[in-house]
Amino acid sequence: MRILILFLLFFCFSNFQLQAQQVYYDRVNEENIQSVRLFLNTGEFEAQMNSPVMELNGSRPIILTFDDLAYDPDMYSAKIIHCNMDWTASDLKEPEYLNEYNEFNVLDYERSIDTRIPYIHYKFTIPRVTKTGNYIVKVYRGRDQNQVILTRRFMVFQNIISLAAKMVPPSQTELRRKVQQINVNINYKSRELFDPRSNLKVVVRQNQRWDNQKVLTKPTMIREDIKMIEYYLFDGSNAFWAGNEFRFVDLRFVRARGVNVSSIRMERDVVYAEAGLDKVRPPYAVYSQYLDLNGQYAVMNMERRNHELESEYMVVTFYLDAEEVTEQPYLIGSLSAWGFSPDAKMTLNKNSNRYETTLILKQGWYDYQYAFKGEEGWDTIPLEGSFFETENEYEVFVYYRDMGSRYDELISYFNLNPNKRRL
Repeated sequence: MRILILFLLFFCFSNFQLQAQQVYYDRVNEENIQSVRLFLNTGEFEAQMNSPVMELNGSRPIILTFDDLAYDPDMYSAKIIHCNMDWTASDLKEPEYLNEYNEFNVLDYERSIDTRIPYIHYKFTIPRVTKTGNYIVKVYRGRDQNQVILTRRFMVFQNIISLAAKMVPPSQTELRRKVQQINVNINYKSRELFDPRSNLKVVVRQNQRWDNQKVLTKPTMIREDIKMIEYYLFDGSNAFWAGNEFRFVDLRFVRARGVNVSSIRMERDVVYAEAGLDKVRPPYAVYSQYLDLNGQYAVMNMERRNHELESEYMVVTFYLDAEEVTEQPYLIGSLSAWGFSPDAKMTLNKNSNRYETTLILKQGWYDYQYAFKGEEGWDTIPLEGSFFETENEYEVFVYYRDMGSRYDELISYFNLNPNKRRL
């Protein structure tokens, strides 16, 4: 009997640990929820493509917007969760990072205007928090937290230390035409750091993607006398495939064909669109420079005034020529949650010898690429190529766990966008 009790206690404790170690991701759990965006609101149109990073006590809030493809509004609630660097829930209690009760009604909504597919447009301003670090906003139906409709990551930082980063040619000379290396330099004279070699973590991500982040844990140099830490690594751990400029489709029109749109068909209750036929970009091709959104999208309507309420939802089909495609391709970009949406997987049409996939997209401008699913994430190189000259956005996050602390502070943030050429 005693052994059975011990076994049950061990099982319950193990189950509790597994629940406590849940990793939170950017996810949408219902098909009717579309166009989810979380961004720093600067008041400008381009803000919708901003990274959801906010300065502690800053004047600009982070805004969550999404559409519910429905006739009538539903009741949604939101909850804020403080997370560790690895996106598991931290040990902080809610009153330690919020001055309000942690359940917020999502009451700011408007109905679409004269659209074939009706929808409700929701907007929620993220409440101010009192601690830096990683956060999750969780939206659920009614008061039932088991009916989660979406989760989104955002970050709150305070520039306590000085941080610099730059893009340099990679240390591996054989890859210098295909790879971009990010070197990081930290000056911590303004903050005493206990054992920074162990307690400091640097995260670098490319184009607002978490699936290809680099975690720098071993600095190449620490100078205690001048309080300097350098990450000038030579093993490739701070190097990213440069990739290529993103393909795009212009869906700002419903009565005319935008760029890279082969056809538009307006029915009584829906609008159908077909993107142009894409082909594999061979690895030996020459780099071609043009403006893109680094994989993001922007809701835009060139035929009406109100982008959010008067834009149509369109059923859009993408095509990839199957010639030279050796594996199962996926459509990646913010439009498909960077490949994690079920619609990202393409299927082969044997009659036309083309890979196809269909998404529901709101009128706007959409960036995308094609990729294979590899053991280490998405591999775009065989389908898109990779060129050092490609313009990309990089973000550097510095996390620190102080002695005896119960959470990871975000003590510095840096946005690096050399040769910015965004639309």
